[in-house]
Amino acid sequence: MAKDGSGLAATDWKARRSPVNTGASFAMSPQVADGRVLGIQRKLHKWASEDQDRRFSDLHNLVCDPATLQVAWRRVRGNRGSRSAGIDGQTAYEIETRQGVERFLGELREELRAGTFGPLAVKERAIPKRSGKLRYLGIPTVRDRVVQAALKLVLEPIFEVDFQPCSYGFRPGRRTQDALAEIQHFTFRSYEWIVEGDIEACFDRIDHTALMDRVRRRIKDKRVLALIKAFLNAGVLKQHGDLARSVTGTPQGGILSPLLANIALGALDEHFARAWQAMGTVSQRYSARKRGEATYRLVRYADDFVICVAGTRQHAEALAADTAHVLRLLGLTLSLEKTRITHIDEGFDFLGWRVKRDLGRRGRPGIFLFPSKAAFASVKAKIKEITRSGTNQSLDQLLHRINPALRGWCVYFRSGQSSRTFQYLRHYTWRRVVGWLRRKYPKRNWRWLRRHHLPGWWPTGRDTVLYNPAAVSTTRYRYRGARIETPWQSGRIASRDAVGYLEQLQFLFEDDHWHARGEPDAGELARPVRRAAASRPPRASAA
Repeated sequence: MAKDGSGLAATDWKARRSPVNTGASFAMSPQVADGRVLGIQRKLHKWASEDQDRRFSDLHNLVCDPATLQVAWRRVRGNRGSRSAGIDGQTAYEIETRQGVERFLGELREELRAGTFGPLAVKERAIPKRSGKLRYLGIPTVRDRVVQAALKLVLEPIFEVDFQPCSYGFRPGRRTQDALAEIQHFTFRSYEWIVEGDIEACFDRIDHTALMDRVRRRIKDKRVLALIKAFLNAGVLKQHGDLARSVTGTPQGGILSPLLANIALGALDEHFARAWQAMGTVSQRYSARKRGEATYRLVRYADDFVICVAGTRQHAEALAADTAHVLRLLGLTLSLEKTRITHIDEGFDFLGWRVKRDLGRRGRPGIFLFPSKAAFASVKAKIKEITRSGTNQSLDQLLHRINPALRGWCVYFRSGQSSRTFQYLRHYTWRRVVGWLRRKYPKRNWRWLRRHHLPGWWPTGRDTVLYNPAAVSTTRYRYRGARIETPWQSGRIASRDAVGYLEQLQFLFEDDHWHARGEPDAGELARPVRRAAASRPPRASAA
């Protein structure tokens, strides 16, 4: 195979060459499509790893491949965001019921091959943040989301080779616990000063020229580059109806946006990776600290990052200024409100956790993780909101809303010192649910409540029991370092994209969109179940 990356040799591409340029059918099973896409991704990842300077030029055919589009459709349909319509007013449910998936994907493929596909503007929605400000998200149309997902399936294996180990956000096989474990690893080894960095409006201000220059380092296919550029310049339809041009940034909410943001912020990762490599071995870094020099390590999750510094506060301040200079080359600036320098003994918040050095049970110092005050306040506010939603519902309905919130929160925070927090959350939730029962049955005494809804003093419905946070066992998350496998090394394909923005948007607006587009919501789907439950004979009372 030629090293210049002028194309993908047909002899090495047995799985995709014939169907791409013919009228291939979309009626393949999900297993066949997944296997085909995984084979494509593993080859792309292998070739990118073997030649760090290779530029790929025949990728547009892979984006148009029926298997790629089918896997992209299933990923879009599997997200909550599929219930939200773009500016064309079309949801994934409507496509399935009215147009048909095969016809939809066939027409989309023909547009891509003919070069007539053009993305539409994204629909803007504002979501309130904890600080009181608004986060603006963009909702692309379903057809644009499918094309973005197809682009991501093809581009991600290539750029994953170039991403640095210090980057953890929106990457396959990596999670927030990996970033926190690396912070624990270095802060336990004398990296005591912390630069808490936050990039101001990162997704809205990335310079398109700088981003496309970094994309062209690996991609030579002009049709793929034109697609990416078209998505960047698609524009935003504001809430008041005006169409705004997209001069900078990648709108939050798009499937391709996190990957493009990681490509752009790779410049920051590479800057610190070169500095880390120049520091030498462990003994050389130790000698540098003895001479009064600083050693430091970057840990980044999307647009949030920390720099662990082994040195003085002056060293940390100099690194903050150096970071601001690197970001300015990308058209970005550090947020003055959120960027601060702290000592590990004071503690700092990162990704919902409080990280602090303290004495353990045996009097030995250690780096401890526990839920931050803001994270704990958010789950309490959620429980309070649910239990204040009215008594015109059954206990089972209430618990069906509370349990997912508790379960997800506890699973996320189980890899730290969270036992006491879970116990307090158990007590708080119990009080809120019992208070709701007292309001629902104001004329009933405690004996009646215990017999019907509080066996063993624990809220229990006909089919549902209140989730017990105190029963969640905490575990220690092991530091994996650079030994994190990608899906293409382990031979599996990720079932979902690491995109949480559209999920969060759908959580706030799902009822409006479902009812507006005619798709049945969870309440309508549950009505037959509730009718069947209401027709059952009453349960035997507890003694």
